[in-house]
Amino acid sequence: MPAIHLKSSDFDSQVVHSAVPVLVDFYAEWCGPCKMLSPIVDQIADELQGKAKIVKIDVDQAQELAAKFNIMSIPNLLIFKDGAVVEQLVGVMPKDQLLEKINAYL
Repeated sequence: MPAIHLKSSDFDSQVVHSAVPVLVDFYAEWCGPCKMLSPIVDQIADELQGKAKIVKIDVDQAQELAAKFNIMSIPNLLIFKDGAVVEQLVGVMPKDQLLEKINAYL
């Protein structure tokens, strides 16, 4: 199951109020590095199904969310636990490194 594409209106219910940790991938369609990271994020969504929630937010569609979390460069990944940001990761990284970061909050 690939990552869930969220709209701004779903952010609080899907991320802030989530019972499990959430990885939020801020991306844009025109972003080359985002396209490189996307299949990795989808693989992680498959592997962590039921343990964590993986969502994607298009910064062009959700500019107010990008501004709220000071997203200045993409890809930009935020890990939320109990409704708060616990880690921020910027740029493309290998799958094992990303999994290690998420697993620390499971």
